[in-house]
Amino acid sequence: MIAKRPMYRQTAATQPSQSAGRRWGLLLASALFALAACSGAGSETRVQLSEAIQNVDLRQSLVDERQAGIKLVRPATPNAPQIERLIVPPDAREAVIRAREAMQAKQWDRLRSLIPQADRDSVLGSYVRYWSLRQQLLDPTQPIPEREIQEFIQRNHDEYLGDRLKRDWMIAAGRAGDWEQVLALAPVEVEDSQTRCTLLLAQQMSGRKVRAGDAVEAFEPNQACWTMLDQFYERRVVGWSDVQGLLRASLETNRHGNSRRLAAIMFDGAQMREYSAIMKDPRKWLANRKVVNNPAQLELLAIALSRLAYGNKRLENAAWVEKNWEKAVPRPYMEWVWSQFGLVAALNVEPDAVRWYRKSGNFRMTDYNHAWQVRAELRQPTIDWDQVAKAIRRMSARQAAEPVWVYWYARALSALGNKEAAEQHYRSIAADLSFYGQLASEELGRLQPLPPAPAPLTQAELVAARNNPGLQRAVELFELGWRPEAVPEWNFSLRGMNDRQLLAAAEYAREKHIYDRVVNTSLRTEKEVDMSQRFIAPFSGQVSEKARAISLDPSWVYGVIRQESRFITDARSRVGASGLMQLMPATAKWVAKKIGMADFHPSRVNEFEVNTILGTSYLRMVLDDLNGSEVLATAGYNAGPGRPVQWRSKLAAPVEGAIFAETIPFTETRIYVKNVMSNAIYYSTLFTGQPQSLKKRLGTVSPSPNRKVALP
Repeated sequence: MIAKRPMYRQTAATQPSQSAGRRWGLLLASALFALAACSGAGSETRVQLSEAIQNVDLRQSLVDERQAGIKLVRPATPNAPQIERLIVPPDAREAVIRAREAMQAKQWDRLRSLIPQADRDSVLGSYVRYWSLRQQLLDPTQPIPEREIQEFIQRNHDEYLGDRLKRDWMIAAGRAGDWEQVLALAPVEVEDSQTRCTLLLAQQMSGRKVRAGDAVEAFEPNQACWTMLDQFYERRVVGWSDVQGLLRASLETNRHGNSRRLAAIMFDGAQMREYSAIMKDPRKWLANRKVVNNPAQLELLAIALSRLAYGNKRLENAAWVEKNWEKAVPRPYMEWVWSQFGLVAALNVEPDAVRWYRKSGNFRMTDYNHAWQVRAELRQPTIDWDQVAKAIRRMSARQAAEPVWVYWYARALSALGNKEAAEQHYRSIAADLSFYGQLASEELGRLQPLPPAPAPLTQAELVAARNNPGLQRAVELFELGWRPEAVPEWNFSLRGMNDRQLLAAAEYAREKHIYDRVVNTSLRTEKEVDMSQRFIAPFSGQVSEKARAISLDPSWVYGVIRQESRFITDARSRVGASGLMQLMPATAKWVAKKIGMADFHPSRVNEFEVNTILGTSYLRMVLDDLNGSEVLATAGYNAGPGRPVQWRSKLAAPVEGAIFAETIPFTETRIYVKNVMSNAIYYSTLFTGQPQSLKKRLGTVSPSPNRKVALP
């Protein structure tokens, strides 16, 4: 049974009988506790904190949770919206902090012992009980505590943790084969691939019809989806061609473990031994082999031929395939093989990629591969715009409608003489606040203007955001440094908000200096656009000063920071890059030595001053090494300065900066460069008050010999 916990609430308008001293005492107590929690204070500090506030009356506006529910305390003056301040007993918050430590250490008995005390934290106390219930759901040796879970979901109805536990229960019920329970729990507010696959399997196992296309679209390589795919293949909900498409897509991205798992669904034991031999040495497997006209053997043959595209003997292998196999293998299989030769060559930015792509005929490839077919055509010294248009037309309707492909299709139409149709396509994306929206505007003969600023937020709108329980919870989590919990809590609270509410939530995040939520929240608006939120510029004077000191454009530096860290000063990437400008430890150390920063220590890399000095200095070095090209330097900052040198060396002729950016073979870097360059234009427009040209900023990239780069 979940304990009834009191909710301590204080309205901004305090009662007349309250003394000023008491009000200041409460504020001081809250501030002291928040400071201690955020700094990870030790037990001695925590004892001192308890002593410091032991005389503070925490009973103000004490409301029984059964009566209060999720409603705000009404303001004393109806026409004056007021901010609700939640006051949490310090020992209850301390219990939540210790419970999280226990959860991370998998000390479940210790965690559960803290539940009664943590329940008194009306803001974050539910997390402790959630961690406990979730662990029981994930442990197959324990019975599912259904009654406790149901009570938790009811108590946290329309809150992130209630929905999250519902999802967890759905997946656990699916693992146990309790299809009735899965269907009873559906739907959930926030779906993921595991819940989608679990629900589809439950529907099919309960006698409902499921479409193969829905299963294929839902599939991601996780336990729930593998179970679904195994069952659906066995029961013929999905067929050979469905799994074949998934396998080929997986092979294209070199996800060998997933590919093998998919192959095991299609092939029997003997055929899987052949598959293993193919992946080890395809040329050896092909020796003295003949074409056998059955689907499994033809697929194995096509896979073997496609694997010859990898390695440093691609041209030699292609000639061997043309001579010995091209006429013997059925055309659809052979066209797929040539599409793989084209893909591998394109990913290596080789000019011969178009040769293999054109041999693939009209074969319907994956969207991923069609995109690379277009990119291969764009890198040609003389672009065949008809080939560009054909490749885009073969994409799925969903992908072809993306601004990137609308733009390049319009460019093709224009080059082929269909100016009117080209302009229609440009106009369809010219208002899109993105890299290709900016370029489309320029093709129409104008620089993209900033959208009109929305009406100022009212006090009532701002107070409503500050009083939103989910946003308040998220802010508390952010202040504790618990980003893994804070981000989904914040995002869940944005569901169903209109533009004005989203703008107010973004402004609340700005007040709390949670800058990534300012940007990401404001990006959700559809009609009312606040560019000061989407392109927030915190630390503006300091960043601009450091940029100008070494002759860097502050707009570009801001474009980099917005993409690197979203202005999170202690951001840390999965590969270990740190701070606002996401510096790798070795790079930070190298730059510090290079510029003579005598007091540098790795522990200081997240400090604003240190990080921005080192980051801007390194960016300046990369820019100088790459002939002052911002597009090349941006790519070098993300992928390493040697990469753009290598990619540039494989150009057959000068290309537009937009083409160079679009044909970067690393997905992360390609997206990064386009976003940074687009960001820089918006920041420059905001800083100067004048629209700017993205095409001019991108410039032209010309071939240059490959060379060794001295920068890290």
